[in-house]
Amino acid sequence: MKLREPISNLLEQLQFVLDGLTNEQYAQPVSVLSGSTTGQHTRHILEFFIELNQGYVSGIVNYDKRTRNRMIETDKNFAIKTLLEIVAGLVKPDRELLLHVEYLESDPEPIPVFTNYSRELVYNLEHMVHHMALIRIGVNAVADLEIPEGFGIAASTLKFRKACAQ
Repeated sequence: MKLREPISNLLEQLQFVLDGLTNEQYAQPVSVLSGSTTGQHTRHILEFFIELNQGYVSGIVNYDKRTRNRMIETDKNFAIKTLLEIVAGLVKPDRELLLHVEYLESDPEPIPVFTNYSRELVYNLEHMVHHMALIRIGVNAVADLEIPEGFGIAASTLKFRKACAQ
């Protein structure tokens, strides 16, 4: 599957950054991020992949109903272990899925949307890049760590910048 490589590359970048932090830095609230932590953004990223993997089995993905695991957001080593499990489980054949979304407070039932595994991987990749950009800000606020150049920058932006530089 061609999506495995870019997702794995992003998760490796994330692991590299997490490896450079102490647990205290990982869980330190950052005022410029409205008090959120690198750990909270990491948890958010990883839990979307976890929910997709569970939804792959059941046929129904509901990111709103995902289990929130505080260990992921407070223990960077547990987060890295979880990240590696996600990478190992990325290779699956595409299949149709039903995405449940809950945008209306007045509607007690989720809205079903037809999707598939590949499309949800693309969504999770883009979602991860967005949160990695926030992680970059958070890490810069709590640590003196060299972050990979393209960390938290969309592939299309990197390609555009490369084309402009030539």
